Amino acid sequence: MAVSTDDLAIFPPEGALPATPASTRRSPSRVAGGLAWLASTLGTVALGLILPAALFALWWTAADRHWIAEQILPSPAFVWESLGIVWDSGELLGHVGHSARRAALSLLIGGGAGLVLGFAMGLSERIRAYVWPSFNALAQLPVLGWIPLLIIFIGIEEGLKLTAISIAVVVPVALSTLNGIANIPAALLEVGRVYRFSAWQTLGRIVLPATTPALFTGLRQGVMQAWLTTIFVELLSSSEGLGFFMSYSRSLSQIDMVIVSMLAIGVLGLAIELTLRLVESRLQGWRRNAF
Repeated sequence: MAVSTDDLAIFPPEGALPATPASTRRSPSRVAGGLAWLASTLGTVALGLILPAALFALWWTAADRHWIAEQILPSPAFVWESLGIVWDSGELLGHVGHSARRAALSLLIGGGAGLVLGFAMGLSERIRAYVWPSFNALAQLPVLGWIPLLIIFIGIEEGLKLTAISIAVVVPVALSTLNGIANIPAALLEVGRVYRFSAWQTLGRIVLPATTPALFTGLRQGVMQAWLTTIFVELLSSSEGLGFFMSYSRSLSQIDMVIVSMLAIGVLGLAIELTLRLVESRLQGWRRNAF
């Protein structure tokens, strides 16, 4: 079939630019959605900063006008100077390292035990019948209630701290794992039976994917419990770590160092929480929350 050179669809005029494919053009609605998300995020951050900013302004004003004695409430400038001193000397980082090591090791021990216990109770009705009543009763006992018994059997050395922190981690991890398995839709398990999955295939293809959100929830709770309990046991009995640094500074009436310790604990806890959220969002990006 002959083609005429007057056909503008095939032979565009000289100097005319080719049309941009629709797939490469940025949709106005997409840009507007991105701007709306950015504005919403900035608004949420701004609202969250109102209370800290108000408290800081109150602290600054109270210290500047000497509403409270400087020995009780040091000024923000003095606290900042104290932070610089312990940061430059490496003392603060040393205490952070000790606390982080305890929390990480206890999370490995307690988290592993919690996963094994949760999966065992969730996958075996017999194990759950034997273990659940005792576990549920012991889970009601706070970590503080274990300390006297642990001191008798373990002493007050490093073993006491690791055991107490591990106990605090076991409970949320085991409960989240158990709840995740209990909430698996019956239809998914029925599919496994129809295809005659083995026990390992059922675990790898059905149970683990279905319980992933619950596992992440338990992990986040376990990490935060490990961090908070680490500070708690260091306040009671320790010679290093942020909890010890806070307690030692209080005994010397160095309130500026106490505030520095509090700031370090809060900042590290927030960093841990944000990191876990980021990891969870990346690893569970395939999930659809709604249609």
